Amino acid sequence: MPHSHGASPAISTLDAVTDSLCRPASLDAVWHLQAHGAAMPSLETLREIMGRLRAAIFPGYFGPVRVGRDSLRYHLAANLDTILRKLGEQIVSGLCFDCGDSGDDPLQTQGPCARCEERGREAALAFMARLPEIRRLLAGDAAAAYEGDPAAKSPGETIFCYPSLTAMFHHRVAHELYLLKVPLIPRIIAEMAHSATGIDIHPGASVGEEFFIDHGTGVVIGETCVIGRGCRLYQGVTLGALSFPKNPDGTLTKGIPRHPVLRDNVTVYAGATILGRVTIGEGAVIGGNVWITEDVPPGAHISQKGNSGGRGKK
Repeated sequence: MPHSHGASPAISTLDAVTDSLCRPASLDAVWHLQAHGAAMPSLETLREIMGRLRAAIFPGYFGPVRVGRDSLRYHLAANLDTILRKLGEQIVSGLCFDCGDSGDDPLQTQGPCARCEERGREAALAFMARLPEIRRLLAGDAAAAYEGDPAAKSPGETIFCYPSLTAMFHHRVAHELYLLKVPLIPRIIAEMAHSATGIDIHPGASVGEEFFIDHGTGVVIGETCVIGRGCRLYQGVTLGALSFPKNPDGTLTKGIPRHPVLRDNVTVYAGATILGRVTIGEGAVIGGNVWITEDVPPGAHISQKGNSGGRGKK
């Protein structure tokens, strides 16, 4: 068979697709040029950092090396040094992603700017100083999981196996970075846990001590939620926003409190939906599959059929 002298159908098709994808009308909505020519955050590196942090916070459970207490300081110091360096680099990449000042020609500027470098180093060091507190909080979460679940044989089992502890490990880390005003990186860390567990906690949510999510799949906790000490949620619970106020130009108003507040020792059973900036009083129990958009008094028991010491919700 003679060879064709024209372009093959595959080449012609790919040329047409390339031209289409390079048109400004298609490209403008998705184009991103990292400021100062800096590298984008690395999902692989962030996964490594989280693995190293987990080994530092829960020694003996995770990590490639079996470490005894006599050698713990040596291994921990080396691990923390690596975490500080790698986390600082990722924070700088996140800052450059968020940086609006890219210079006259970002393509000609090699590496991040001095301002992002300095902020990144400071944030990474400030985060490392919070690790003892993060461990304390997670130890309390593990104890709450053990005490709250008859199926748990030990707190260690909850650390090693439970999706609640995986989600809270990621959240406690992401929340500290969020408080340090690190852009992008906290959301990536939160979505790692969301993908693995089905539990979606925004890094901005404030979660008190001894928190436990039983089973966990389908739980959603919004950015401005405030959860007190000793609270417990079951699967399918939504702590969300009732509405989304808009600015005069039609864009959504950002940063306003729009999610629930749970006081200490609140229990919310499976499938319950609590929306808006409402307050659930201390010790209240919210039954399964109820819909709440109003404050609930302390000690109330809310259910679909009626109430016990509080207001029923139909």
